[in-house]
Amino acid sequence: MDNLKPYVQQHKDRFINELIEILKIPSISADSAFNQDVIDMAEAVKNALEKAGCDSVEICETPGYPIVYGEKIIDKNLPTVLVYGHYDVQPPDPLNLWDSPPFEPVIKKTDIHPEGAIFARGACDDKGQMYMHVKALEYMTSSNNLPCNVKFMIEGEEEVGSESLAWFVKQNQDKLANDVILISDTGMISNQQPSITTGLRGLSYVEVEVTGANRDLHSGLYGGAVANPINVLSKMIASLHDENNHITIPGFYDKVEELSIEERAEMAKAPFSLEQYKKELDIDAVYGEKGYTTNERNSIRPTLDVNGIWGGYTGEGAKTVIASKAFAKISMRLVPHQNWEEITELFKNHFESIAPEGVRVSVKPHHGGQGYVTPIDSIGYKAAAKAYKDSFGTAPIPQRSGGSIPIVALFEQELKSKTILMGFGLDTDAIHSPNEHFGVFNYLKGIETIPLFYKYYVELKS
Repeated sequence: MDNLKPYVQQHKDRFINELIEILKIPSISADSAFNQDVIDMAEAVKNALEKAGCDSVEICETPGYPIVYGEKIIDKNLPTVLVYGHYDVQPPDPLNLWDSPPFEPVIKKTDIHPEGAIFARGACDDKGQMYMHVKALEYMTSSNNLPCNVKFMIEGEEEVGSESLAWFVKQNQDKLANDVILISDTGMISNQQPSITTGLRGLSYVEVEVTGANRDLHSGLYGGAVANPINVLSKMIASLHDENNHITIPGFYDKVEELSIEERAEMAKAPFSLEQYKKELDIDAVYGEKGYTTNERNSIRPTLDVNGIWGGYTGEGAKTVIASKAFAKISMRLVPHQNWEEITELFKNHFESIAPEGVRVSVKPHHGGQGYVTPIDSIGYKAAAKAYKDSFGTAPIPQRSGGSIPIVALFEQELKSKTILMGFGLDTDAIHSPNEHFGVFNYLKGIETIPLFYKYYVELKS
């Protein structure tokens, strides 16, 4: 693969322009108003895989949005790598906080990305990272450097729980048979210090509703005499953490693994500047569970956060009203061994039990998934580590992530294979937030690094 870097440099402008074109498609899976855009994006992925060298590509219908499946089988006796990614994106709201329109990509230089970053919804999560694999395949097929078989499974519901993907995987185990699964939907420590994600947190996502009177009430006539659902909901949510920011749901921590002092010491070796972290977020202090560092709080500890809360009048001006209902969306990030369905049930039982008289409470589970840990002594991990070392000139650090990719545990359960998480994003890339972006350096470096994984995986496997 001596011509890998020259190939990427020769075609870098085209690679960037191709990514910009797919970033223009508002493939928002959470909003039915964008149904056709999601379908259009699936078609764009199909076309890209065909041009990159897949022998067979199909858009597979599911109960929800379709899955794009492609393959390049060169010898059935060789190993097979299954690449997973997603073509749907998060809603861009709030739009007023974007410096440029979320679906009109622009390249701007930043302190962290002096060579420029592509600003658009989905730039890093996950269109940019997914498309690195498409371009890596293009290089390997056009230069006769593909050392094994490759399959692609690109879905359109990751941002809403991957329900159809679970159905598809169970229906197509033979089609998806592989030796290792490769995903780029995570990040790394920095552009100078690569890392490989070895653990993911699980997820339980719920919506709660508190109902008081049978209609909105005049706050002067009824205030202080009947329960205000917004006040009640606020108190209930506040009670979910104690003074040490420890979650108060009974049984919540029963299966939480306490890492040893030695393991925590190894984690602490990763470069991290607390002052820089606060500066980047424009905060004057960090916040979280007592007894743990910032990097431990966002990776090896479970959390509970309110993602949205609403009720009553929120328009311009004043309306003196006691709302009939109040709502909140709540996510719980879980660590390995915590079962998301058990946690959802624990939350439901507890939240209903703490409701005062005068209101009715309902808890609606949305979606969830299990946590995941990948061993660092596997062939897949070793191949990824060698690839990063060659590409960056520095050995990667194994690192647990605070994020969740619920289908990773499903893959191991149904397909009986391990997943390698080769992410190239940075914590500062603002995924799920206004002004999401992906460094041009990171995008091109991913295309340079991924073919090396194939090379070393086949060498270590043989």
